Amino acid sequence: MTRSQSLLALSRRYLSTTTTKPTTTAAAAAATATATTPGRHTFCLGRTQTQTPQQQPQCLQRLRHTPPRHPIRSYHSAHHPSPPHEYSNSQTTILSAALRHVPSHGFTRDALTLGARDAGFLDVSVQLLPRGEFDLILFWLASRRGLLRSRVEEDALLQSPQGPLSTDQKVKILVMERLRMNVEVRDKWQDALAVMSLGENIPSSLSELHSLLDDILDLAGDVSVDASWYSKRMALAAVYTSSEFVMTRDESVDLRDTEEFLSRRLADTKAVGEKITGVKQCLGFMGSTAVGLGRSWGLKI
Repeated sequence: MTRSQSLLALSRRYLSTTTTKPTTTAAAAAATATATTPGRHTFCLGRTQTQTPQQQPQCLQRLRHTPPRHPIRSYHSAHHPSPPHEYSNSQTTILSAALRHVPSHGFTRDALTLGARDAGFLDVSVQLLPRGEFDLILFWLASRRGLLRSRVEEDALLQSPQGPLSTDQKVKILVMERLRMNVEVRDKWQDALAVMSLGENIPSSLSELHSLLDDILDLAGDVSVDASWYSKRMALAAVYTSSEFVMTRDESVDLRDTEEFLSRRLADTKAVGEKITGVKQCLGFMGSTAVGLGRSWGLKI
């Protein structure tokens, strides 16, 4: 074999070995993206101690053929669970500890700092919460919703010795129970409402309010699936927010003035709803009469 023939054979052997390597540019980019994505495992980037070179091609192939995750639907359904909690373990620990300081320090950075210290974190750990005080407010609202549900399921809040309660009675009990949970932060709640009303915070604030109204009507046994599903939540939102504002100025025993205000607002809302229903029935009757009269005139309707 000549020198040129030997060099040609070596080059062919080199090309055959390099073309069988499984790591392509696209696969390497996908592996790097997976390794830098928070919350995902990095076993596909390079070799781990328990991974042989023969196992790496299968790993990259699984990565390339992973089907896309379906987006979470925005509509409400009892058959679709809520998305997982958005806070990490460290954030939840700090926020839970900070809630104990809210009655004395309000929904402030001082409460967050004290909560971080109580949980064994450094003061700088409050930077884990990018929205600061607003994160503390949202965590307060979410925790009170969970407490309200536990009062119903474990403490039999809606059980009455006089017999079964109506849906309206249950709604009133649930709203008052939720308002009483704000008594210890009553003098700090107006500041919290001001933070929630800021432009960038309004979407999350409305989403939390919607979740509370969903819980209240669900616990009260409301099973409507027609257009009243929306009207009831809009009406209850107006009643709850106005009662919440009254609660911040209520100095009576056990929020008696707030409860009387709530009773009047619920009665007014019910009366308006009945009037609207009557108007709809009247308009429906007039519409059907007009259609019948038009058909008697020969109109094709």
